[in-house]
Amino acid sequence: MWIFAKAGFLSIVQHRDQPDMLMVRARVKGDIEHFFPSAKVIRMEDADYLYRTILPRNTVAAVIAKTVDAINYCGAHGTSFKSIVDKRRAPFYLNVWDTMAEMQDRLNV
Repeated sequence: MWIFAKAGFLSIVQHRDQPDMLMVRARVKGDIEHFFPSAKVIRMEDADYLYRTILPRNTVAAVIAKTVDAINYCGAHGTSFKSIVDKRRAPFYLNVWDTMAEMQDRLNV
């Protein structure tokens, strides 16, 4: 699962050997810590995502639910991009938005 949020981008997958645990991954230093301040984050130079941690599934679910509950912006006409904490992320998020809009156009024919 990919989470694009105001304060960061996370990739969340089930742990390969422990189904009750999730691996939370990030590409930018500090993104995991924003959502999970007490997590032990490791940097893996040879991995597709540089940063990762392993957390209980219920912990991750609670934090993501809290993040969803805290949404306080609308998405009409791109206003959601104005809410990004680190404005340097806006062009990257917009590229994802454009790619998904293209997918919508191509797959809904």
